[in-house]
Amino acid sequence: MKHTLAWAAALFTMVAGLPAAATMRLDYFHTGNAAHEIFSLDGISVEPLPWPGRAARNVDDSNLGKYLFEVLDRRTNRVIYSRGFASIFGEWETTDEAKAVHRTFHESLRFPEPEGEVQVVLKKRGESNAFREIWSVLVDPADMFVDRSRGTPPATLLPLEKNGPPAEKVDLLILGDGFTAAESGKFEKDARRLVELLFAVSPFRERRHDFNVWGLCPSSAESGISRPSTGIYRQSPAGATYDAFGSERYVLTFDNRSFRRIASFAPYEFVEILVNSRTYGGGGIFGLYATVAADSHWSPYIFIHEFGHHFAGLADEYYTSDVAYVAPLRLQEPWEPNVTAEPQRDRLKWKELLTADIPLPTPWGKEAFEIYSREIQQKRRELRAMRRPEEEMDALFRREQEHESRLLGSEKYAGRTGAFEGAMYQAKGYFRSEADCIMFTRDPVPFCRVCRKAIDRVIDLYTR
Repeated sequence: MKHTLAWAAALFTMVAGLPAAATMRLDYFHTGNAAHEIFSLDGISVEPLPWPGRAARNVDDSNLGKYLFEVLDRRTNRVIYSRGFASIFGEWETTDEAKAVHRTFHESLRFPEPEGEVQVVLKKRGESNAFREIWSVLVDPADMFVDRSRGTPPATLLPLEKNGPPAEKVDLLILGDGFTAAESGKFEKDARRLVELLFAVSPFRERRHDFNVWGLCPSSAESGISRPSTGIYRQSPAGATYDAFGSERYVLTFDNRSFRRIASFAPYEFVEILVNSRTYGGGGIFGLYATVAADSHWSPYIFIHEFGHHFAGLADEYYTSDVAYVAPLRLQEPWEPNVTAEPQRDRLKWKELLTADIPLPTPWGKEAFEIYSREIQQKRRELRAMRRPEEEMDALFRREQEHESRLLGSEKYAGRTGAFEGAMYQAKGYFRSEADCIMFTRDPVPFCRVCRKAIDRVIDLYTR
């Protein structure tokens, strides 16, 4: 394991004639409910591996994320690093549970270790979509309480795709959870399958040379992860679990400490948690991680769809499935790049991609789509309530996929960029850019033009 860590660290050295900075992580507690939130410092540490990012692109100009953090040099008040992101708390605060109880979530901010004192400022979007400061903390890298312990690597780091030094590439970590020591070969096979799936889809296919992909899989005492709705509980290394927010298909880990400890032994900006399960499930949070069940029939779709959330902040475009989130009291323009509440031609955020002379809003077979979707959702709830075999759920989803493919593929404006009503869990008021997209249905279609452009922009942030 020591040799593995030394080998990984050596990958970073002497980029552009300078040694890479260390990686600093600020851990904190995020507490609150639907009405308010407070923050408290947990600790500051230096991770085992050097900073994997590109120094020339330390400041984030993407305007993505529900939150934004900035690292300010105390001597000059200059922003030396920033990144937008989303969080589990940011999703949870929109649920019914958040109206009734307080909860605490553990979160982390990572940035290159500064040379002197810095102020770390956390901001959140307000109703006008502008960021406002909600918390700040002073960080002194010389403080004796900065944890610089190295620890022991939890597993051998696998170079799944190497195209250059980490500082010059997007570094993606595929982290296995719920794989026993005897299943390490299965993890590597599953991880390599995901790599090929990702780079078969545009624009990742055309930008493959801009990525490094790493694999890391700590051994689990038991095979699989927790699924509380069926009485299954596992102490998997990263703590991934089904039933997040009461949604049976939503897979997250709420154990941020374990997740960050494991991930710190790999170069990464983005993480895909690959869980050892065949039950339909996954999740994705912008700038945090994405998850996917390795052996689900739908893992190719889930992986790409959820990675779109995590990587580029893409919103869900579907609106007929059951979700845990409460509808907003008033519509406002989303920060996500692929949905809008303003379909007017002169205000549309993707107006430069519009198909010439396409009507706005763009008509489509919305009523027929909704009638069939309601039938599918009812049948889905019945199957879950009866705890029917996973094969029956897969068969239901296949019928839905075939129906949607025929319906949406025959639309007059199929494949054209406009403003189609129905997105972001809402039937009215929010619009997506195309009739179909992998962020809308399980229909085997690619990312739409708007989503592809958003993904390209994030790749550029880390490589150009």
